[in-house]
Parts: sequence; C-alpha cells; structure tokens
Amino acid sequence: MSETTISLPVGNTTVELFRAAAARRTDAEALLWRAGKEWRSLTWTQTAQRVDALAAALAKRGFVAGDRIGILSENQPNWAIADLAHATLGVTTVGIYPTLPPPQIEFILRDCAARAIFVQDAKQLAKVNAVRAQVPSLEAVFLLEGDAPDGDAVPIAALFAEGADLPAPRPEVDPESVACLIYTSGTTGDPKGAMLTHVNLVDNCINSLDHFRHGSVGIEDSDTFLSFLPLAHSFERIIHLFALAAGARIAYSQGARTLMEEMASIQPTVMGCVPRVFEAMQERILDGASKLPEKRRRLFDAALASGRAMVDARQAGRSPGLVTQLRHALLDRLVLAKLRARFGGKWRFFISGGAALNPETARFFHSLGFSLLEGYGLTETSPVISVNPAPRPKIGTVGTVIPGGEVRIAEDGEVLYRGRNVMKGYFGNETATRDMIDAEGWLHTGDIGALDADGYLRITDRKKDIIVLANGKNVSPLPIESTLKASPWLQEVVLIGDKQNTITALVVPAMDKLAEWAKGEGLAFADNDALVALPECRKRIKQEIDAHSKALADFEKIKRFMLINATFSIDGGELTPTLKIKRKVVSQKFAKQIAEMRGESE
Repeated sequence: MSETTISLPVGNTTVELFRAAAARRTDAEALLWRAGKEWRSLTWTQTAQRVDALAAALAKRGFVAGDRIGILSENQPNWAIADLAHATLGVTTVGIYPTLPPPQIEFILRDCAARAIFVQDAKQLAKVNAVRAQVPSLEAVFLLEGDAPDGDAVPIAALFAEGADLPAPRPEVDPESVACLIYTSGTTGDPKGAMLTHVNLVDNCINSLDHFRHGSVGIEDSDTFLSFLPLAHSFERIIHLFALAAGARIAYSQGARTLMEEMASIQPTVMGCVPRVFEAMQERILDGASKLPEKRRRLFDAALASGRAMVDARQAGRSPGLVTQLRHALLDRLVLAKLRARFGGKWRFFISGGAALNPETARFFHSLGFSLLEGYGLTETSPVISVNPAPRPKIGTVGTVIPGGEVRIAEDGEVLYRGRNVMKGYFGNETATRDMIDAEGWLHTGDIGALDADGYLRITDRKKDIIVLANGKNVSPLPIESTLKASPWLQEVVLIGDKQNTITALVVPAMDKLAEWAKGEGLAFADNDALVALPECRKRIKQEIDAHSKALADFEKIKRFMLINATFSIDGGELTPTLKIKRKVVSQKFAKQIAEMRGESE
C-alpha cells in the first residue's frame, strides 16, 4: 500500500480537497452505506456528479455564498454530498444532531437564520415542521430519503434530476469564508455556533495528515474509514475530511447496535470514536471472556497478560525481552489474532477524542494488538490540537501538537492554543468570542493540562469542573470518575463537593451485574429502585469504590455516595451529543438526592 501525498496548498476549500481526490480515484469506491444487509456504494466520479447536480439545483433556486443551510440527519452519503454542494457555492453548512428535540433545533435555525434545511426522513421532517412557523428565515425544506409524506419538502432525488442537465457551478469561493457552523453542545448554557472557515478546516486536515505521516502511519487511499460519530460533530467532520482528502473509502455506520457486524463485514481500517464506545467494547470483550470455559478463559487471560507485558515494556522505553516476545507471538496467534478478526481483522488504528480516555482502556486495546491513539481538540480549533503518534504513543497523554500549532500552559494551568485552525469566532456573539480568544490570538481552551519534557500534552480536567473543597483543596473530578468507571460494577459516577468538606458522588451501578449478584446472595427486590436501596448492595458498591480509590489522596476519595436508578442519555439531557456528562443538569435533576446524601452520616 502506497502512502498518499496531499499536495494542495493550505488556503484551498474543502470541496477542492474532495475534487482533487475524485479526479485521481475516478471509478474507485468512495461512499458506502447499507441497504438491509447489503452494502452499496458510489464511486468518486458518481459522487462528484451528484455534488455538481445538487449545487446546480441549489444555485438555480437562488442560494448563494454566505447563505446558511442546515442538515438534520444521521450519517449517510447524501449528508456528505449536500455539504460538498454547499461548499461548491460558498454556502455554510449547519450540522444539527439528529437526536436533538424540536426546541433545540428551532434555537439553532433561528440563531443562524438558516434559509433552508435538509432533513433525513419523515421523523426529522416532523421536528422541523413543529417549529417551522417560529423560524421566519426558513424558506425551504429538502428531504434526503424518500418522498415527503404531505409534499411539504422537496426530495433530494428531484434536486439531482433538476441539476443534472445544468452546467456545473464553479463560483470563486473565498477560502476565508465560513464553511460550517458547528454548535457547541456545551455542558452549560445555550449552544454557540463556532464559525469554521475553509482555511480552518483545510489547514487542520493537511497538518493532521502530516502529523500522521511524520509518525510513519499515514492515511492511504486504500483505507476504509468507518463513519460512526455524527457528522454534526467537529471530530467526525475532520476525520471525514481526512478520508475525502486522501481518497479513501468511507462506510457509514448505522449505529452502536450494528457496529460489530459492520466491522466484520466491511473490514474498516480507521475509525474515530469517543471513549464511551471504546469502554463499552472493552466491557463486552471482558464479559464474553468471563463466560468462556475455564481452560479457554485462562488462555485468554494469559494472552491479555502477554500483550500487556509488551505494552508496558514499550511504554517504559525498552524493548520487550526475547522470552516475552516469543510467548506473546504464540498467544497472539492462538487467541488475540482471532479476537481482532471479529472486529474485521484489518484495523490500522482507532482515534479517540471528544473526552478523556481512561488509560486502562487504552492499555487494554494496545494489549489486544490494536493501535488506539488518543487525541485532543475543541470544536473551536476545527478541532485537532494534538494526537499521539502511532509508533510512540504515550498512554495517559493526548500526544504531541500538530504542525503549525502552538500550545502554552498559563500560570493557572489552563491550556492555551494558537494556530490557523482556530475558528473565526462565534456566530453573532462577539462577547463570547473575545472571552475565548485573546488579543494575541491565543484560544483559552478551559482545560487544565501540562506538557512533558518530550512535548506530550496531558489533560487533567476542565477548569470549570474543578471542585474546590471548603478547606481550599482542589479536586479534579474527571480522572477520578474515569478510574472508578473502569470497574464493571459502576456505570456512571458523578463527583460533587464544591465548597463542601468532603467529596460526595452520585453512582449509577451496572444494574444487570448488581441484580445478578443480589440474586446470588438471596436478596429480594421488586425492581431496580428497590435494588439500589438494599444496604447489602450499597456495601458491595462501596467495596468496589474503595478498591479503585487506593491511589487517590485522602481528600480526593469519596466519603459519601448515593446509588441511583437512572439512565443518563442525550434525550434525557444528562449527556451532550458526544456523551459528556452535563454536571449542571445532573445536579438539578438529582438535587433532592444530593441534599439527602449530604445530610446523611457515613
């Protein structure tokens, strides 16, 4: 496999990256999706033809540079085609998470004064119709799949047909114009629309690809990307652009329910994902291993231990001993290679971003023979700031800064960043922009971190999340929560304790596991509410918390906690679309339980 060289100068538009690849790749597969159990595809030439046809139809209908058009849909080829058609005309794409309820969709459409929106299907159309009267700027609704049930939206198939016989539009698009508005999901307050220009995105794409090549990994045109995270999120958008720029295939996942099946059938090589997905995969693997017959379970444990020995040696900067290498080679062939085959067998690397990755999860995947590279960035930086180089990953860090970027640590520990990939600003919100980017161009990330002697960046917490105890001691909740959630008994842990004497926590146990244990102990309970109220269950979970808190300072340890029967979700408001905890929402929803917990004695 030959490494692709991206030679376009920084300053071109996102659609020019795509067109350069399309001219080179022509009849190769570009975009893949599933219809039932069958994978279908468009070639690069077919994709380019659809982009031109859609751009021509939109231009005929009067859409021009500077207009804003929303896309409310799961990932699919028509999402990418619509976005590239927008870029062709200089129109700004406004990606909207398909999980958002109508009021939040209305806020975004009104805030950006969108002229039109592409919706996935009748379900998403109904959301838009519910708020359409409150969005006076909205002139048209287009449908990505099927026909509109009441004829109140124009199917994209009709737009393709309309533009097929029109000249392909090629207006001069200013590279400094806004390519997309990405609304920060944020854990507090209303979302803000980060204005990312073509220069921001192309610069971040080129420099990130250079960073991978410098690490002798590279993105190749023979790669297959599995597109899993929503394209409305900056992390998936830049990974998608990596693939488009490199001429690689993009296969669109249908979600967590079908992920393992998709991996096995399409055999992807690269995927970006958030830590929660990797943690769920780890739990699934370990749960499956625990149910193996004893002989096979011991063999799995031995293989995992041998992989860990290899990883630990490399992390310590030394070569594994010959005996360790030979033992691992044998166990890898007998066990680990077969496990990797269940994931498709062709993975070159995973990229983790969007939140902090538990170092134990990273170590676990490396021990299995996967390359899991943790990176770091913000929506406002298009988004990549740093990523671990594949030959020299440092577990527990987010890697080294990409070319063209600068990181500085402020006196209070905040990570500051400067580079051409920093956003133009927040749409219609100059005050928030000035608060984020100072006069010297440094973007204030809001994250606390440090650079080591080798230039690897370590993020320890969010500045706003730091818990200040009554005695003045600061506690970083994220790494503690991540450590505790490594336990298969703990589904969610939310630390609380600002201005209190000690750390307290809301704990959502792994209900199935706790229920199975309780039944084995002969405990009676009618439902999950009764289960978490059992003193024996509280004692069992306390043992688990204590076991995973040994490395913590005394003031960092949980002194009081309450078990709650809850499911944190995007729809419920406890999680952002990228699965980060909204602490303010959780604190408000469980205010009564928190008050009770603080009033009880241990």
